[in-house]
Amino acid sequence: MNVNNDFPQLLKLWSADQHAESWVLGTVYKTTGPCYRKAGASMLFNSLGQQFGLLSGGCLESDIQRYAKEVMASGKPTTICYDGSDEDDISFQFGIGCGGTVHILLQPITEDNNYLSLDVLAENLASRESCIYLQKLMGDSAEAQVLTEADQNNSLYLQIAAELGDNKAQLVHLQTDSGSQEYLATRIAPPIHLLVVGGGMDARPLVSMASILGWEVSLCDPRPANARREHFMEADNILDCSISQLSEHRLFYTFDAAVVMSHNLQMDAEALIVLQGSQIDYLALLGPASRRATVIELAGLEDSKLPIPVAGPAGINLGGELPESLALSILSQCHAVLHSADAGSLCQALPVLDQSR
Repeated sequence: MNVNNDFPQLLKLWSADQHAESWVLGTVYKTTGPCYRKAGASMLFNSLGQQFGLLSGGCLESDIQRYAKEVMASGKPTTICYDGSDEDDISFQFGIGCGGTVHILLQPITEDNNYLSLDVLAENLASRESCIYLQKLMGDSAEAQVLTEADQNNSLYLQIAAELGDNKAQLVHLQTDSGSQEYLATRIAPPIHLLVVGGGMDARPLVSMASILGWEVSLCDPRPANARREHFMEADNILDCSISQLSEHRLFYTFDAAVVMSHNLQMDAEALIVLQGSQIDYLALLGPASRRATVIELAGLEDSKLPIPVAGPAGINLGGELPESLALSILSQCHAVLHSADAGSLCQALPVLDQSR
């Protein structure tokens, strides 16, 4: 299911200076043709001229900033449109070449409009609850509300969830006291939560890259010399427990994926045993296929009965053998699995390389 993963990172930035600056939330609410970002993509602008996130490939943001300043001054929302197929449109004059049309909603974030319910959204995401975010498109006032999993029996939630289907975002029409109103409904989920078992040198680029992706990263390695905070500044959580105690940790059922890379057969086997009771959708084990078989046997597990397939060797074939290349390979595979993608090339124009050269 498609969801919006921009918001968790954006909300952290907004929360830090929520009252110090004026803010505007930019949201793509409709696109036609090829566009860099799709409906539901979000971005923040503040009165210092700072921009967080992207609504295009970086080509329209400076122009959008002009409109954001006007919204800050007026306190009223506005919509703007960039038509890449129109020679008179500024996006065409930028020479972007995409040819698509993108419609953007800009809303002021103020106390008068309850900060567009962003504080409510932040609280729910911090509790790792998925939400549906509703933004009103037209009118002189900016409005937004959050529907949570607790509202699943609510008729409004059921209506919007049905219209959304498997889409990340969808325009919906709702009946209000003033008649039919158009809203953008967007599914928003907490960040992907990755567990890394093993805090050696080769885990550092993997943790760093996962953090760049906006994922939450938890690290577990009970060995005193490993998983030291100074080596893993990007890790959100360094778990102070043994591997066998992972299932008792409060975060255990929040993991979406796990990479086991302790370089110790017994520790890896313990991790596989514990993770059989988790809710993860991706499990990778570092090392060759022969080592994978040894670890599974040591864990007393049967390959054919594993509830989660163990990716081992871990990753996809990108070439390279350094820790950074391995991290990219593993995270690429993990990303594809979690997003139900095939990890194939997006074009067929690339030649097959001669591996003997």
